Amino acid sequence: MMLILLGVLILHLIILILLIVSTAASAWKTGGDLSKDLWYSCMASNGGVHCTQASNEDWIQAVQALMILAVLFCFFSLIAFLYQLFRMVKGGRFYFTAIFQILASLFVMCAALIYTVKSPDEAMDYGYAYVLAWVAFPVSLISGLIYIVLRKKE
Repeated sequence: MMLILLGVLILHLIILILLIVSTAASAWKTGGDLSKDLWYSCMASNGGVHCTQASNEDWIQAVQALMILAVLFCFFSLIAFLYQLFRMVKGGRFYFTAIFQILASLFVMCAALIYTVKSPDEAMDYGYAYVLAWVAFPVSLISGLIYIVLRKKE
């Protein structure tokens, strides 16, 4: 049982890292010398990089907010898991942790969907941060479902 709990904890930490990197990394869209993320649009020219803020459109602000919420809920889910791990009675289930983790999953899914639909259709490819956000969605959803099934044993 201890190995299962350790595996779930490591999976949760991996998801948290995925969410943090996908939120902070500067590669949601890349193409040539241009890269865009949730916060800045950067262009490499003459040996330097010139960055401007992302647009103030509502959709990008919604994506920013949803990604931050996903990171926060994943972090709160980790704290709740650790608290429940040491304080919960034998036989209890990790429902509170599962709810936070599933909410984090839904937030990252909504953010990635909005970005996919609303981002300008330019001759740019989606970058690794965008892909990490999509990878974090099913993994965090599966993690939340594992927490629902998981039962504390001695």
